Amino acid sequence: MKNNYPAGLPMLIVQFMRIPAGLRTALCIALALSLSAGAKAQSLLDKPVTISINNEPLKQALDKLTVASGVTFTYNETVAKSTTIINITANNQPLGDVLKKAFTALPFSYSVLDQDIMVKYDPDKIKKPAAAQSAGGKYTISGTVRSKQTGETVIGASIRVTDVNQGTSSNEYGFYSLTLPAGDHQLAISAVGQKSVLIPISLQKNQQLAINMNNNEQSIQEVTITAKAPGTRDLSNPQMGVEHLSIQETKNIPVLLGERDIIKTIQLLPGIKSAGEGSGGFYVRGGAADQNLILLDEAPVYNASHMLGFFSTFNSDAIKNISIYKGDMPAQYGGRLSSVLDVKMNDGNNQKFGVSGGVGLIAARINVEGPIQKNKSSFLISARRTYADAFLALSKDTIAKKSKLYFYDINAKANYILGDKDRLYISGYFGKDVLKASDIAGINWGNTTATLRWNHIFNSQLFSNTSLIYSNYDYKINIKQDVNEFNIYSQIRDLNFKEDLQYYAGDKNTISFGVNAVYHTIKPGEISSTGNSGIQSQNLQNRYALENAAYATNTWKATDRFSLTYGLRVSAFTILGEGDYYTLDADGNITGTQHYTAGQAVKTYVNAEPRIAAAYSLNDFSSLKASYARNAQNLHLISNSNSGSPTDKWVASTNLIKPELADQLSVGYYRDLKDHQYEFTIETYYKKMQNQVDYRNGANVFTNQPIETQLLYGIGRAYGAEFLLKKKTGRLTGWISYTLSKTERKIDGINNDQWYNARQDRTHDIAVVAMYKASEKWTFSANFVYYTGDAVTYPSGKYQVDGSTYYYYTSRNADRIPAYNRLDLGATHQLKKSAKFESDLTFSLYNAYGSHNAYRIYFRDNKNDPSRTEAVRTTLFTFVPSISYNFKF
Repeated sequence: MKNNYPAGLPMLIVQFMRIPAGLRTALCIALALSLSAGAKAQSLLDKPVTISINNEPLKQALDKLTVASGVTFTYNETVAKSTTIINITANNQPLGDVLKKAFTALPFSYSVLDQDIMVKYDPDKIKKPAAAQSAGGKYTISGTVRSKQTGETVIGASIRVTDVNQGTSSNEYGFYSLTLPAGDHQLAISAVGQKSVLIPISLQKNQQLAINMNNNEQSIQEVTITAKAPGTRDLSNPQMGVEHLSIQETKNIPVLLGERDIIKTIQLLPGIKSAGEGSGGFYVRGGAADQNLILLDEAPVYNASHMLGFFSTFNSDAIKNISIYKGDMPAQYGGRLSSVLDVKMNDGNNQKFGVSGGVGLIAARINVEGPIQKNKSSFLISARRTYADAFLALSKDTIAKKSKLYFYDINAKANYILGDKDRLYISGYFGKDVLKASDIAGINWGNTTATLRWNHIFNSQLFSNTSLIYSNYDYKINIKQDVNEFNIYSQIRDLNFKEDLQYYAGDKNTISFGVNAVYHTIKPGEISSTGNSGIQSQNLQNRYALENAAYATNTWKATDRFSLTYGLRVSAFTILGEGDYYTLDADGNITGTQHYTAGQAVKTYVNAEPRIAAAYSLNDFSSLKASYARNAQNLHLISNSNSGSPTDKWVASTNLIKPELADQLSVGYYRDLKDHQYEFTIETYYKKMQNQVDYRNGANVFTNQPIETQLLYGIGRAYGAEFLLKKKTGRLTGWISYTLSKTERKIDGINNDQWYNARQDRTHDIAVVAMYKASEKWTFSANFVYYTGDAVTYPSGKYQVDGSTYYYYTSRNADRIPAYNRLDLGATHQLKKSAKFESDLTFSLYNAYGSHNAYRIYFRDNKNDPSRTEAVRTTLFTFVPSISYNFKF
């Protein structure tokens, strides 16, 4: 008979039978159990599954798989708390195939354990990714990053690819685009105030992926090995001189009278200096206060202060994000020499209705937002008002009782998702200040802005934003004495059109280009008077101008280590009639006048403004950057006060007032320390300025002569170094900033035609900011500031005429007021926090050790000995405590 078993099998049986009977029985039992377990494992993984999971956290995805398959999954706390996002689509497919596909590009593995499947964290999979890339094939993945809880778009979210050295950031509308090799990848997304997420993708064609992030309720951030820590500076981005802040990062910084203030917060950053206590202005890298472009949802804000500078126009409840560019601004921005402060309002919650607000010692605010149609549209209304005038009513003084001292502002916004590719935004701001001393005198001023924006996604690589913008700033002054009355009115109004496009050309190039046109109407001053005041009524001529610009810029990732951004902005400023324009002699006297009719072009200034920046990564945690930028400015703020005031005049370039120009060169070193927990940066700059404007000696601001008769023009220079050390994670966070700088002007006819200190010149500027989360209930904060005193001009001597004392001056800005220093303390106590309601108390102490900082120093004759002169110092604030109650539901 022929054997039907394999050769050698009889010998194996013989050898097996020679094993002792007891051991032979044990081996048979073990073999049977092994075969049974293998069959059981195979049966678990072979179970058919039909399921669809979209953007679900890992734990919820496993729970749904359990329901769909009947198989129980076991895992540890690392898996349970993971923020990794799972996407699964299966139709009657084996469970093993579903798990294999789901975990291909994720740092997790699985194995069968008895009757369960165990899932565990496997970091080695990140180091050796399974990216099945096809030869040469590339596709684009794009979409919008949003908060899952509110529907708000997330600005500046970092989207990194863990298996290749690529990444991008969401733009100012939350849109992102990445071109990647075909195959399996893993996206790591992080953003300030949001929980980091990991999303696996299988890229075989162009794909749209909406990313929904969960709000991070924890103030103590965690750093993962798969993504950058939220708020980490992009070392490979060539952009220099930029700081991005979310309102969440600023909420614990102590401020005057408990009102959170982004203008005061940015002044704690290097290179940005306060224009002085009681001033809403700020100086950036040696520039004057008017050389900063301040935007609220793209609309220019010409006076960003309330109550003579003690508060800013920006209600923090309505603000989402703040970006400040210190001279090296991208090409889409223009019109100012020193900086751009770009403030974005919240869009409004499209998931649920909510109310938040607060009540402080002198102001109250309320914020209401919610869906118009859930997931499709939303609105936001935020209002604030001070009630300092309510305390005046308690005064025994008759004049004080009838006086008014308050401001109010309203922010409103609505947005509509018109489809997968279109979104419409409508936003506006209205604010007003009123200061009135009974019926004797008063001043009120305010801003109005409105913005209509349309976002359109042409395809996965081309994004468009079209904007129509209105901006208005005006002030009125009223002085009344007996039958005499004197009034001044001034205004600047803009109508603005913008078209901005971003083209993500591939994995190495991102191109931005667009156009901008602004029609300016400026009323320098309308003066009217009644009675016997001796002042003649007059209307200074309105000025009209058309400001056009076009720009294009490209960010090129040349290699894994080297990136370059280069571009050009071309601006054209056309002065339009109707009006008279003049020629002057060397002493400022009018020698000729020419009249232009309405709409007639007087003169056009064209300026090419090149921008270039480069970044070289030394390694994974440090880089070098360098940049050059030219900027032109055609609007000028004419002021003779050191602190700035609402009555300063805006004037446009004329045939005599030429555009200001600035060329800035910057070099910087950036380093991440201790796994992104710390950040250290050094930036140095040199800025050369042309056509700088200053007053003639003895100039009169309110003259009825053309303002050009009071002005002189020259050059300027500014240079310095900025240092920043920042701690971004843990219970203790904050930063230390230091600026060493010099700013000078040289104008013929001033200071004997020699270089002199600009009034914004400060040698040293130091800020220390610290926030400590002591517990879930208490957060403490402090900030300390010190800076060199402002440059001022003190009298060199005096003389008497008819019993009155007159002072004479020699060198411009050759003296300084004493150095400024201040410590502020703050604390926040969480009263209640639940899913439906939260509240807290905020305490602050401004100028905690009562430093008597000089606000103003003036000179007068000594009462007992008129031949002696004495300096008198005035101080604004010492020991200012405050408490605010804040709520949200």
